[in-house]
Amino acid sequence: MAKKDLDWGNIGFQYRVTDKRYVSEWKGGEWDEGRLTDDPNVVLNESAGILQYCQQVFEGLKAYTWEDGSIVCFRPDMNAERIFNSAKRMEMPPFPKERFVRAVEEVVRANADWVPPFGSGATLYLRPYEFATGVVIGVKPADEYQFRIFATPVGPYYKGGATPISIIVSDFDRAAPHGTGAVKAGLNYAMSLHSSVLAHTAGYAENLYLDAASRSYVEETGGSNAIFVDGEGTLVIPKSDSILPSITRRSIVYVAEHYLHLKVDERPVLFDEVKGFKECGLCGTAAVLSPVGRIVNHDEVINFPSGMEKAGKVMGELYNTLTGIQSGKIEAPEGWIHVIR
Repeated sequence: MAKKDLDWGNIGFQYRVTDKRYVSEWKGGEWDEGRLTDDPNVVLNESAGILQYCQQVFEGLKAYTWEDGSIVCFRPDMNAERIFNSAKRMEMPPFPKERFVRAVEEVVRANADWVPPFGSGATLYLRPYEFATGVVIGVKPADEYQFRIFATPVGPYYKGGATPISIIVSDFDRAAPHGTGAVKAGLNYAMSLHSSVLAHTAGYAENLYLDAASRSYVEETGGSNAIFVDGEGTLVIPKSDSILPSITRRSIVYVAEHYLHLKVDERPVLFDEVKGFKECGLCGTAAVLSPVGRIVNHDEVINFPSGMEKAGKVMGELYNTLTGIQSGKIEAPEGWIHVIR
């Protein structure tokens, strides 16, 4: 077997149909044994719970080829934990955590030829998701579900990779206090699509959302957590019950403290503070870490001292260290790297 014949350095962040995907069904109060399938299509009844009441949760993680030819995943146990908790919040039967990791292994092995080669800058993106297949018409949880994982090779999420981007403060809200902002559910992302289109049309890479209650505190963007560096060189992490608990963000916090020996301050962050910060970045599985050079809020423009040409010192070091761990160039903390083959 050989790698697929693709221009790996220019594949973009888009969906491609690969060889196999995993599917398991919940019926009669339990999950079946699960299987790999060639069929990328999902057939649903017109009144399926996902179509009527948006019962769905999902994850995102990546597989990497290392220089020695081995294929690994980054912290899949954390994705297993998060989708388990997301499913419970959405009144869905959680997929067992140990089976989640085994299913990831099966999908990666079955699509090994699609894992981009070492040094290409591309990765195999994995999308685990669970949704309601059972028929409902009244507002209630469904009684049947599917858990699936597909894989697709991708390049950088933002054009330019680690080149600084400009973002805009949205006039819309992403999530409410006591809502589902901390749950990785499709409905949260549907909420962001309108403002995302507006931002892209205006020439910005992303929206920055403020808290819905007071519109004073920084929350996150449509697809990533926001992080900052203050004037003292401290890594500042916005904290809120309606921010998604990003695995990448938690990994960055560990890297900052234990690899770069930086002070980390996780707390609510007023937007008014941001104009005094030195650096800003957006982090998540898809983006890894994208530096932000500029934030626009109506007539107010915040230009970070790190500039629009390249990542600031701290964001650059965080990006290089985390991607070095993921690619096998830097020794990882115990348990972070899951070897597939």
